[in-house]
Amino acid sequence: MSAYYNSKHGVVSRPPYELFMAFTDMRNFRQMLPEDKRDSVNATFDTIEATVNGFKIGVKVVERVPYSKLELEDDNAPFHFGLTVHFDEAPEGRTDFSIDLRADLNLMMKAMLGGKIKEALDKVVDGLVAVSEGRVPAGMNPSDFPGNFNF
Repeated sequence: MSAYYNSKHGVVSRPPYELFMAFTDMRNFRQMLPEDKRDSVNATFDTIEATVNGFKIGVKVVERVPYSKLELEDDNAPFHFGLTVHFDEAPEGRTDFSIDLRADLNLMMKAMLGGKIKEALDKVVDGLVAVSEGRVPAGMNPSDFPGNFNF
């Protein structure tokens, strides 16, 4: 059963091309992790793979539309899912950023995870907006945030 989730939109204080270039290389996500977590994550330009709560989850890029959209899908995950990351132009050289997720979840998984998925997507958007404005994302201590993801 397919489920669809859309994040909120957030205006990021960077132009679309900067965000797109940061997101398009999966190795950048590994570099954002604290050093003690990097060993459990493998990344190439097109793929990233990690073990989360005993499940091996991989993601691969399936389409890049320069400076506007990035499509990802699962690569050897316990269930099929896909992400579309949108980088739309906003006034004053900023970006309207949002994420869409589609996942094949059974009824039990959908009931257990549905609200948490939407909440997680919104947290990613809020965090990116905060970082772009030089703030530490809500719920994180400055020491938790590696700060290696420079825009």
